[in-house]
Amino acid sequence: MKPRSGQWALDGLYTLLIVILFLAAPISASAAPYAALVMDARSGEVLHSENADTRLHPASLTKMMTLYIAFEAVENGEISLDTEVTISANAAAEPPSKLGLRTGQRIKLRYLIRAAAVKSANDAATAIGEAIEGSEAAFARRMNRTAQAMGMSRTTFKNAHGLTASGHLSTARDMTILGRHVFYDYPEYYNIFSRRSTHAGLREVANTNRRFLDAYRGADGIKTGYTQAAGFNLVASAERRSERVIVTVFGGRSTATRNAKVAELMDLGFRKAPSRVAVRKPALPDYAIADARPGGTMAGKTIRLVRAVAKSPRPRPRPGPTTLPEDLLLAMQDDIRSALEQATAETVAEADAPAAPLSLDVTPPKRPDDIVLASAPAASEPLAITTPPPAPETEMASAEEIENEIVTRVSTSGGRHWGINVGKYGSRYQAERILLQTALTEIGMLDDALRKVVPRSGAYEANFVGMTKENAALACRRLSARNIDCTEIGPS
Repeated sequence: MKPRSGQWALDGLYTLLIVILFLAAPISASAAPYAALVMDARSGEVLHSENADTRLHPASLTKMMTLYIAFEAVENGEISLDTEVTISANAAAEPPSKLGLRTGQRIKLRYLIRAAAVKSANDAATAIGEAIEGSEAAFARRMNRTAQAMGMSRTTFKNAHGLTASGHLSTARDMTILGRHVFYDYPEYYNIFSRRSTHAGLREVANTNRRFLDAYRGADGIKTGYTQAAGFNLVASAERRSERVIVTVFGGRSTATRNAKVAELMDLGFRKAPSRVAVRKPALPDYAIADARPGGTMAGKTIRLVRAVAKSPRPRPRPGPTTLPEDLLLAMQDDIRSALEQATAETVAEADAPAAPLSLDVTPPKRPDDIVLASAPAASEPLAITTPPPAPETEMASAEEIENEIVTRVSTSGGRHWGINVGKYGSRYQAERILLQTALTEIGMLDDALRKVVPRSGAYEANFVGMTKENAALACRRLSARNIDCTEIGPS
């Protein structure tokens, strides 16, 4: 039986609709503008670029900045990896990709970091921003301040996750700069970007970049991104031999074509990069300069850098009995010894000197204000010197006994001759940085200790000194519990 003409028309309409839907997806994705940049990570030299300064939608590449600030906040003592964050309704309502957090739920910051870095979870990114700055808007302002301090001059952030928002834009060059900072400024956290999967508190999550990590030799990060407006984005880093290359691509048409393009640019970068080049790490963000620029948060104001820690994230120990600092005690000891030597010398000089034409009543007074100086005798009167009776042995100790007594007290009055060692490093800068990081990690124990870098056998030891034996032992136990190497240093 012949089908009715109306049925033919309906089938044709369905077929046409399917064709339109099939063609629409690649057309909308390919409509995203393309941009790319290849950089030698060691020197910061640009090896190749296309539209590298065009402002485009960064999508989830944004989370690199969210994570950078999270690392910074942990290192500064603003928050700890084990801080339990309460999830807001705003964070829980973020669209996928997400971890599936619920309003009012409490979860440690370390799991939010893993979810944002590996799964690219939008709810986790928003929760990180709110935990550090109190609100997503305040966190976005901090993101922009950090971007300016890094020299990301054509980037504006509106949120912590990267979902499309009016004015939320960046460039291939700026995102490459950010990726380089993540690698060099916080190498201790960088390994998270190469994990194929990780446990994020609620469940195991897979890396959105695992295909490229598995396919390209030497690849170890960093971050993917996708929205319909942005296309398929990727900032990738790879190391081969002594060379490291960072590639950024905006506007890929699909995951496969984007990864193929990044691999092509990686190969180009390794061909162009010199085998040997001096490593020039990027300087840490200079917030003072960023704030002083027009439009900065402190433009036109006097900038006063406060280097002291304003508040401690941990309670300080209860004050014990007042003990004078060791250096003050030693100074007092030297002053007393000098005074004794001078007094002894003056006594000997007076004993050897001829009698003066004076009569002194030197009978030991009962009180200091009883000392009386007699008037000079008349010329006709014979001179006489009245010698005081010897003092009983039990009432006055010799200078040697006084000195010995003071030395004994100094040696037992504090014992702050101990310290701890937290490792050896290849440069003074690395040792100083580790000392600062460790001091912030255990500020309650190490706040009063002195940081000291000791050159030894081609390396630099990072030491805390000026501690009691008990404090040194306790500090080492606490640092070891945080997986930080620590060795006690006794008096030399």
